[in-house]
Amino acid sequence: MPSSVESPRRAAAAGPGRVPWIAMYHSVGDRADDPYRITVTPDRLERQLRWLHGRGLRGVSVRELLTARARGEGRGLVGLTFDDGYADFLTGAVDVLARWECTATLFALPGRLGGDNAWDPLGPRKPLLTADGIRRVARAGVEIGSHGLTHVDLTRADDLTLKAETVESRVLLEGLTGAPVTGFCYPYGTVDARAADAVREAGYDYACAIDPGALTGPYALPRVYVGQHDTDVRLSLKYRLHRLRRRPVPEGPR
Repeated sequence: MPSSVESPRRAAAAGPGRVPWIAMYHSVGDRADDPYRITVTPDRLERQLRWLHGRGLRGVSVRELLTARARGEGRGLVGLTFDDGYADFLTGAVDVLARWECTATLFALPGRLGGDNAWDPLGPRKPLLTADGIRRVARAGVEIGSHGLTHVDLTRADDLTLKAETVESRVLLEGLTGAPVTGFCYPYGTVDARAADAVREAGYDYACAIDPGALTGPYALPRVYVGQHDTDVRLSLKYRLHRLRRRPVPEGPR
């Protein structure tokens, strides 16, 4: 059986058309003021998970998805990710996921525990999970991954900051949860070869981006934005187009 490090690499770089389908969410709650379109309501999330179920698909954490694919057992699984670690994940998402027997990956910011989305200049301040909130999410069966320490664009970070955002964030989250943290997500979805190398050297097994182009591989997995306006028809189109658009680079990041 492949090691934990080999499994995601093999699954993510297994030939043309094999890039996994991973959905990207953020906040699940009130959409009264949402200039960046980062929020879906719990009801919309419920409908989207119902859509998955109706097509024989099930949402899982990225770790579970990649591990299953490495064993050749990933058919019917899609990844569900939630960026930033918003506090409304506990009130808006956990129960909905459980009802549809789904899991997910939540990418948290241990340098901003109990803070808010200060990096967004527009829109409301959205509270982030506290340390206790992170532990509660982990106990609910959700994979906890790192989104860095403080939501910094790693492609613009100096060497010291880059190391802190990748290495220290992992150490802090593992201390909170008592479990290995093996996944990373690039803030803003931005990645270059230097950032991907830093994530790999920090000991992560995989990393998520948005649209990494030629860097596509285990340390730059592309994701599909899912928002409030993604109805059944829109989700069907996104799911079908994914296989046409995504062609992995077999070797992944350099």
